Amino acid sequence: MTNPESIQAMLDAAEPGDRISGINQLRVLDPAIAFQMIQPAVNDQNVRVRYAAVSQLSTLGNQDPQKALGLLRDRLLNDPEVDVQSAAADSLGALKLTEAYDDLETLYHETSEWLIQVSIVAALSEMGEPRAFELLSHALSSETELVRTMAIGALGELGDKRAIPLLIPYANSDDWQVRYRVVQALSRLDTPEVRATMEQLAQDTSEQVSSEAKDYLK
Repeated sequence: MTNPESIQAMLDAAEPGDRISGINQLRVLDPAIAFQMIQPAVNDQNVRVRYAAVSQLSTLGNQDPQKALGLLRDRLLNDPEVDVQSAAADSLGALKLTEAYDDLETLYHETSEWLIQVSIVAALSEMGEPRAFELLSHALSSETELVRTMAIGALGELGDKRAIPLLIPYANSDDWQVRYRVVQALSRLDTPEVRATMEQLAQDTSEQVSSEAKDYLK
């Protein structure tokens, strides 16, 4: 039988695999109870346990956003493992905790880990934080292709028309997936320049790109 007591026993187990199973089973409990029980696991000595706990805060953190903010900010800035830091950024984005923006911005510029940078860009996209415009503009020149591609989408999510001249050149990318990101991003904006670019993309050799552009032009 699954209940708070049996799950707590798993969370207290010596084996990391058992503790991870306990974290996964928290999903069947009342979220308020689960949130209280998961907190110690965020600082577990085992990286896989911490990763599972931090990832699950993306939903359980809604129970107490300020408490979740403190837990996630600590793992974002202080965890020794890249995967956990990235998971913390993901959860901050999912919870739209814009109070963490300064931390995300600082870490983006300080880290050399592409996985963390990708997660930060994705988090800022979910947050829709207007202050992120400069960071996302900078991310367009990243040496990591995935960071650049994510930044295109994130700039579209912001809906800031200053992004238009930054995005339009990517409509000529050799990579159809980049062009697809561009058409998605520009579809959230509406100016004569955007419409002209969409008319070009409506003739794209990629059906996915052309279809998205045609939907916009309708």
